[in-house]
Amino acid sequence: MANKRKNKRTLITLVKVFGILLICMVLFIGFRYYRRQAIQQEQIRQEQQAQKAAAEKLERQRKQFIKTIAPVAQKVDKSYDLLPSITIAQACLESNYGQSQLAQKYNNLFGVKSSNKYTSAVMTTKEYTNGKWVTVKGRFQIYDSYEAAIRAHARLFQNGTDWNKDQYKDVKAAKDYKSQAKALVTDGYATDPDYATKLIDLIEQYKLNQYDQ
Repeated sequence: MANKRKNKRTLITLVKVFGILLICMVLFIGFRYYRRQAIQQEQIRQEQQAQKAAAEKLERQRKQFIKTIAPVAQKVDKSYDLLPSITIAQACLESNYGQSQLAQKYNNLFGVKSSNKYTSAVMTTKEYTNGKWVTVKGRFQIYDSYEAAIRAHARLFQNGTDWNKDQYKDVKAAKDYKSQAKALVTDGYATDPDYATKLIDLIEQYKLNQYDQ
């Protein structure tokens, strides 16, 4: 009888020990799961913060570039009856807001090419040809300032090309930014079929038409 009671107490003790171990194991697994989830959430939060900070920095750089060239475009374009909003949007689009190598090294905001080896540099660029984008090497004009690039850009529209003085007659005739953006494609300035849409989107995103007043 005594042995039975002893065995029963032993069994109860074992069950209690097992129960405690089971609870501890569940708590340990739960803690590890919670900790892993917390670490993952923190990593996601940090990544989101880094992405947000990078996006905010990029936006500040873009707005600073616009702020830098806007008064120059206003001053220059006024003399040529052109819309500063279009010039600013073109510079943003074609120089990646002044971040392209052409813009940073040579103040070339518009991808202007040149055949004069003394006032140009050879660089790689992308062009839209036969329905697709291709990488090509070309010789591009060097300018001593953003203003020099913008002034040369304005003269191009005013004077036309060597082979056609009226090349940009539709651009000069346009009186609003949407018409002028579309005229750039019509008159053969851009090879990108979405060029006008990209300019219009940029103008409306940053309210660049305020500089046309």
